Amino acid sequence: MPNLRISEAAALLGVSDDTVRRWVEQGRLAEVRLDSGRMGVDGRELAEFAQRLAEAPEPGVTVAASARNRMRGIVTRVVKDGVMAQVELQAGPFRVVSLMSRDSADELGLEVGGVAVASIKSTHVVVEIPEA
Repeated sequence: MPNLRISEAAALLGVSDDTVRRWVEQGRLAEVRLDSGRMGVDGRELAEFAQRLAEAPEPGVTVAASARNRMRGIVTRVVKDGVMAQVELQAGPFRVVSLMSRDSADELGLEVGGVAVASIKSTHVVVEIPEA
């Protein structure tokens, strides 16, 4: 089992050595003794801890957003492969297609017939003049 020094663990997590020591003291990480006799952490446990730290918290209710183009619609198609998903939404007369990670589509529970909101914000918008 790989064991890591406190400083190595801190560098991998992007925190200070003191933060890792506090987590050990609080019982959030188990302490191991390295061959040198110094305090360390188990690498496998640190990997699991890092994943838990990276989990996004629930966003709660949105009270404001910078996206002005929000369209509520019904999901008409979901195509998933190993990594990506293509989701189509019919919002009134508009068909919106979104490409996202498969994980995102799974986490959102997107399926045909479900209601969703497409928020569109782009720095590249094409404006055209229709034929009269």
